[in-house]
Amino acid sequence: MKEILWLNCSARGAASLSFQAGQKMIASLTRQSPGAHVNRRDLATDAIPFIDAAYTAHMYLDETAARDEPSLQVSEALIKELMRADILVVSTPMHNFTVPAPLKAWIDQVLRINRTFVRTPRGKEGLLTDKPSYILVSAGGGVLGEDAGQPDFLTPYLHAVLKTIGLTDVSFFYLEKMAGGAPPPQEVFDALQLEISERLSGQAELATARP
Repeated sequence: MKEILWLNCSARGAASLSFQAGQKMIASLTRQSPGAHVNRRDLATDAIPFIDAAYTAHMYLDETAARDEPSLQVSEALIKELMRADILVVSTPMHNFTVPAPLKAWIDQVLRINRTFVRTPRGKEGLLTDKPSYILVSAGGGVLGEDAGQPDFLTPYLHAVLKTIGLTDVSFFYLEKMAGGAPPPQEVFDALQLEISERLSGQAELATARP
């Protein structure tokens, strides 16, 4: 049975547009893999602690040594949860051009030297097995293309973060220009659903064609 780890990062919960985009992705993935288990973690309501002095004093410990270190237990639990998952889904708003604080807290617990990545003469190399990772982003302004009205530090940052731990099969989906408070027209979600379906179908066909 496949396991999908879904990280929801909006403080607005089910009312948020990124959450609704994530729901559409989860629905498409579970149609593609009936019986898949969805493990949803709401980072904004079930807050991940920020790293502290005790964490930084012990962050070089590997999995075996970390078992008895209290400051690394949250990190260990989150890393194992991510390692168990076959698919990662992140639904997140863009806050001030980048990731919101709850997602950054998760990242800081999961990116741990000698545990999810190592330093080599070639640079940092990830220790996790690659898996499909889908990032659903809602942004108040336009962030794509030449007419983008604001910087986008979220996309390159998450690409770099995930690559550091070994995840390179990463796909981004965007709901942009969502500021204003009014619900977006249904056509926006219809277009997102179509994009999700087409891209997942294309990935499935590619995987089937591989020898």
